[in-house]
Amino acid sequence: MKSISVVIVEDHALTRAGLRTALASEGLSIAGEAADGPSGLEAVLRARPDVAVIDIGLPGMDGIELTRQIRAQAPATRVVIVTMSDIEHEVLASLAAGADAYCLKASEPERIVHAVRIAAESGAYFDPRIAHLVLARFSPATAGAAASPLTVRETQVLRLAASGVGNAEIAKALEIGLGTVKGHMRDILDKLSASDRTQAAVTALRRGYIS
Repeated sequence: MKSISVVIVEDHALTRAGLRTALASEGLSIAGEAADGPSGLEAVLRARPDVAVIDIGLPGMDGIELTRQIRAQAPATRVVIVTMSDIEHEVLASLAAGADAYCLKASEPERIVHAVRIAAESGAYFDPRIAHLVLARFSPATAGAAASPLTVRETQVLRLAASGVGNAEIAKALEIGLGTVKGHMRDILDKLSASDRTQAAVTALRRGYIS
C-alpha cells in the first residue's frame, strides 16, 4: 500500500515537530515542511503531496488563502486545517476555501492522523468540537429542506462521506463495491454541481438533503 505523503505548514517549530512525529509514527511520509504561507505553497507545488496539513495563523499568507491557492494550483492535494481556533467564521471560511478537514491542535494525535487519512481518501472530517458549527449553519432548520435530487443510496453515501467515512469504509458499511461507491460519488458531485466531497456535503447540509 502506498504511503500517504504529507506537507506540514506550521509556523511554531515545536508544534511542527509534534505533527511530524505523530504522522511519521503512523507510517505517513513527510514530503516537506514550511513555517509560513508562501514557503508552504512552494513546498506543496514542489512535492505535490496527498495531503497538506496547514495552520490558519501563518505569516506571509494565512492558512485560508493558502488553502485557496492549493485548490487552484494543486487540486489533487487535500487540505487538513489544524489550528487552535474554533471561531465560527474561521471554520466556515476554511471550508469555503476548500479545506477537506478541520482539527483543533488540542486534539489527540490519533484524531489528526485519522483526519489526514480520511482526507487522503477524498473524505471530509470535522473535529467533533467544531462540527456543531457546520451543522448549525447548514442544517435544514436554518436553510429549509427541499426536494432532494439524490437517490436513497446516494444520500446514504453522502451522509457517510460527510461524517468522515472513506470510500472503502462506505463500501463495507453499505455492502456494495468500491467502484459502486465511486460511481455514486461522481453522480452526487454532478447533481450538486460540486467540485469535491466537502463542497457536496456542505451543499447538501445547506439544502437539507442530509442531516
